[in-house]
Amino acid sequence: MRLWPRRQGTSLDLLVAGLGNPGREYGGNRHNVGWMVVDELARRHGGSWRSKFNGQLAEVRIDGHKVALLKPETYMNESGRSIQAAAKFFKLDPDAVLVVHDEGDFGRGRLQARMGGGLGGHNGLRSIAQQLGTTDFLRLRVGVGRPERGDPRPLADFLLSDFRPEDDRDALVRAAADAVETLDAEGLEAAQRAINSKRL
Repeated sequence: MRLWPRRQGTSLDLLVAGLGNPGREYGGNRHNVGWMVVDELARRHGGSWRSKFNGQLAEVRIDGHKVALLKPETYMNESGRSIQAAAKFFKLDPDAVLVVHDEGDFGRGRLQARMGGGLGGHNGLRSIAQQLGTTDFLRLRVGVGRPERGDPRPLADFLLSDFRPEDDRDALVRAAADAVETLDAEGLEAAQRAINSKRL
């Protein structure tokens, strides 16, 4: 993995794309946790959002590195169009793209940083892999849990429902934002040591 220095020809070190769906009705959904994480990073580092790449873009500095934060507004299933456009503009290889997304196969609060891997039925990841031409991009998987016993909802409906107060969404988002900062500052292996064996 190319951390660091940056690739010649680009002014950007890392593109962090948080997955979600546009629209007020989706704002508090578990499926939108990726958006929440990049919003937290923009808040911490003084980023301001502007419309670009069929999404919202904010450019910040984290630990001396130039980082672009992206919220695709194409709806989840077409996330790759926005991310590919941004990666092409900044002349980034896929290993400099970090996708932050919900993970229904993980218990709430579990985080995992990884390079590449399968798509796990996640339509946003599938779109990104198709557009980038590879599955070898960085991911931060944010565990949002599954329907509890007795809950008849399919997983897709559960992910499109809001976090409950007892889920402590804010703590989860803060921990995921911390993980992005660690990955940016110290690289993937350090982030994996810091978070992959822990949960909130």
